[in-house]
Amino acid sequence: MREVPLVSIIIPTRNEEKFIEKCLNSIIENDYPEKEIIVVDGMSDDNTRQLVEKYPVRVIDNPDKYTPQALNKGIRNATGKIIMIAGAHTIYSKNYISSCVRRIVEDKCDIAGGQVLTICRTNTSKSKAIAGILSHPFGIGGAKYRLQGNKEVFVDTVAYGLYKKELFEKAGLFNEKLIRNQDIEMNLRLKKLGARILLVPEAKAYYYARNNISSLVRNNFENGFWVLFGRKFAETPFSIRHLVPFFFVLFLISMIFMFSILKWLYLPVLILYVFLDFFSAIQIARNLKDVMSFFWLIILFPILHISYGIGSLCGALSFFLKPGK
Repeated sequence: MREVPLVSIIIPTRNEEKFIEKCLNSIIENDYPEKEIIVVDGMSDDNTRQLVEKYPVRVIDNPDKYTPQALNKGIRNATGKIIMIAGAHTIYSKNYISSCVRRIVEDKCDIAGGQVLTICRTNTSKSKAIAGILSHPFGIGGAKYRLQGNKEVFVDTVAYGLYKKELFEKAGLFNEKLIRNQDIEMNLRLKKLGARILLVPEAKAYYYARNNISSLVRNNFENGFWVLFGRKFAETPFSIRHLVPFFFVLFLISMIFMFSILKWLYLPVLILYVFLDFFSAIQIARNLKDVMSFFWLIILFPILHISYGIGSLCGALSFFLKPGK
C-alpha cells in the first residue's frame, strides 16, 4: 500500500457478553497496524461493559440504545481517515482490514467489505440448518456478500464495510429514525452520490447465527417490517430484491380467496417453490453431511421467507395507518 491510514473501528453493543471478546480479539489480532477501536455501548446490563474495559479500546455511552445512534456517536468521535462498521456478533479474518483498506488506498473503491460466512453456535442439526439457509441464494436472495465467491465485484451494499470518512461529510450520518436496515439505506444513499462499493472476497467475516427458530422469526420479521415502514423516514431504504418476500406473502394471501377459481395460475408457482425448497435443502444437507438437517431445512426456508414477508406487510400497513414522520 502507498499509505497506511488510521482506521477507526466502530462496534455498537448492547448485552453482548457472549460474543464481544471473540469480536475484539479478532480485530486486535488483525494484521493492519494503524487502528483505533471504539465500542459504543447501549447501556448494557450484563457483563459486556466489564469485559470491554479489559481491552485497549475507547468506550462511549449510547443512552438511546439503538444502532444508528451508536454508529453516529462513533463516527463523530473517530479520528481515522477510514471508518469500519463492525458487528459484535462477528469475528474477522486476520487480513480483513488490510485487504479492504488496500482497495480503498489504491482507489479501486470508496467502500469495501468482505464476505460474511454464517457459522452455527451449536453442533445440532437445527443450528446447522439455520446457518445453512442464511448462506444460500434461496434463503437470502441476492445479498452477494453472504454468498461464496472468489471474484471482486461491485455491489449495492456490504456488511461490516470500511468507508472513507469523507463520505459521511458529503452524505450525512446514519438515519437515526431507521431502527433496522440503516446500513442498507446508507449504502444506497452513498451509491446514488457515486460511491463505489466493492466486495473483497479474501476478507472474511464469520457471523454467529441465531440458534433457535423464535429468534430467527423475530429478527426476520423486524427486518422485513423496516424495509417498507422505513420508507416513512428515508427516500430509498431498500432495493427491489428486499420486496420479494412481501410479494410472496401477498401471493399466499390471495391464494386463500382465489385458488379454487384460478388454481391453474397458482399451482405452477407453488410447485416451483416446493421444488426449490427441497432442492436447496438437499444441497445444503449434502454439504453439511447431516441427513437430519434436511428436515429442518425444508421447513426453515418457508419460515424465513414468510416471517420476513409478514413483517413487510405489517410495515406497509403501518406506513399508511400511522400519520406523520
